[in-house]
Amino acid sequence: MGLEKSPENAERLREGLEVVEHLTRQLHRQLGRGIDADDLRSAGREGLTLAVRDFDPSRGVPFRRWANLRVRGAMLDAVRSQGGLPRRVYRQVRALEAATVAQEGRLEDDAARPPGSPAEADAQITDQLQTAAMAMAMSFLSMRGTDDAIRAADDRPDPEEAVAREELLGRIREAIATLPDAERTLLQRHYFEDVTFDQVAKDIGLSKSWASRLHTRALETVARTLGNPKR
Repeated sequence: MGLEKSPENAERLREGLEVVEHLTRQLHRQLGRGIDADDLRSAGREGLTLAVRDFDPSRGVPFRRWANLRVRGAMLDAVRSQGGLPRRVYRQVRALEAATVAQEGRLEDDAARPPGSPAEADAQITDQLQTAAMAMAMSFLSMRGTDDAIRAADDRPDPEEAVAREELLGRIREAIATLPDAERTLLQRHYFEDVTFDQVAKDIGLSKSWASRLHTRALETVARTLGNPKR
């Protein structure tokens, strides 16, 4: 896939290749030696090409932040598509994917807002981290030990932990059930039916950028609901 030749794109590619190398090392360290670093790097470069092609400087989002999310997403997609992953790796990939999608949604929302004060910028960073943490927690909690996509490994939580997990899952499901249709479908299918985020967005007729924003808003609503239970 060709890119428009310009000094700006050449500089973005140079900067983006640094991102690719950084994320290759980071994910290879996180996911373990069973994941091929060259495969991560190759997927990351493909993601970088798309990131440069789709980047719109007029939106005020730094290219490095944009590229980081797109490259990481491409790498995680490539790992997930391999199939037959050990349970530990599969859980990590799902959680990292969820956090990446949540951060993409936050980025889309931030780009749509006018620039704010330093205090507002700090608050946005805090919100971004909280949303990513919520996405990762949702991913871990919704994992089922019988998932066919994983090579089964013995995960035997302590009985009290299992009860607490099921209670929290029940509250999460109740919160999701109150969401508008598109947001409910995004969370239900992605987290509980293990459908990739891109596929869910496509199935319900949404662009990935808009679906990412809805996903982030839905996570924020669920987090608020869990933080303010009915008396």
